[in-house]
Amino acid sequence: MNKHLLIALSAILFTGTAFAGQTGVNVVYGEDNRKDLYEVTNPMYLKLARSTVALVKTKSLAQNSSGTIEIKASSFQQVMGVCKNEPFFDQPSGGFCSGSLIGKNMILTAGHCIKSQSDCMGTSFVFDYAVSAKGKYPRFAKEADVYKCSNVIHTEAFGNGSDFAIVTLDREVTGREPLELARERSKRVIPNGTELLMIGHPAGLPTKFDDGGKVRSNNQDGFFVATTDSYGGNSGSAVFNKKTGKIEGVLVRGETDYVYANGCRVSKVCSETTCRGEDVTKISSVLPYLN
Repeated sequence: MNKHLLIALSAILFTGTAFAGQTGVNVVYGEDNRKDLYEVTNPMYLKLARSTVALVKTKSLAQNSSGTIEIKASSFQQVMGVCKNEPFFDQPSGGFCSGSLIGKNMILTAGHCIKSQSDCMGTSFVFDYAVSAKGKYPRFAKEADVYKCSNVIHTEAFGNGSDFAIVTLDREVTGREPLELARERSKRVIPNGTELLMIGHPAGLPTKFDDGGKVRSNNQDGFFVATTDSYGGNSGSAVFNKKTGKIEGVLVRGETDYVYANGCRVSKVCSETTCRGEDVTKISSVLPYLN
C-alpha cells in the first residue's frame, strides 16, 4: 500500500470496526510513550484530555434503560489481530477516529474521518472514553457525554497535504472548555524539534497520551512531520505543543507497517530519525475556516 495515500479511501473492516485514516498503522518511534488516563498525573494533560473525543459509529451505540449508553466494541486483539504481548491488546476498540473540542459545539478532526454530511450523520462523539483505573475498561458512557454530529462546516483531505474537518454538534458541550489553538502559526511555522503531546484513540482504544514526539520537518505545504507513536484511529487526534498546551495540528497519516510474528501483529519500532514519520495537518490550514 502506498504510504503517501489516504488509507481512509479503502478502510479495512475488522469485526465491525473500521478505522479511517491510518488503518494498520502501529508505529513506535524510540521509546513507547503511550499511557492510559490513570497513569497520567500532569494537570495540564488531564485538563486537555477532558476536551478530546472518540469518534464512534452511531450504530455501535445502544441506549440502556439505566440512562447510560453502551459502546459495543471488540477487543484490540480481535479487531487488529495483535499479539498478546502488545500493549492494550485486551482493551475495547470502540472508536474509529479521534477529535477535539475547539468551540462550544465545534469539533476538529481529520477530513478523511468525516468526508461528507452523510458521514457526519452516522457519527457520534464520546467524551471520557478512557481507562480511569487499571483494568477498568469503558463499556458504557454517560448520556450527557455523548453527542451527535449536526453539520459539516468544512472538510478536505489531500493525500499529500492538509487533511481536516470542522463539524458542529447537536448541542453545546457543557462542563468542558474548548481547546486553545496555536493561532500564532498563521504568521510563523512551528520550529523543528518542538516537543509534542498527542491525545487520541489509537486503534479506537480508550484515550492514550503520547508526550514523546517531536517535530521532524516543517517545510511541507499544509502539514508537518512528527515522531508521534501512532496507530490507526489516531487520525484526527489533537497534537499539542507540549509546553504551551495549544493545538499545533491534527494527526492524519503515517507509517503503515505492522510486523508479523508467529501469526500475529506486533508494533514496528523505528528510531527517532528513521521511517517516514507521522503527518500532522498544520493548524494554520484550519484557522481560515474559523471565526
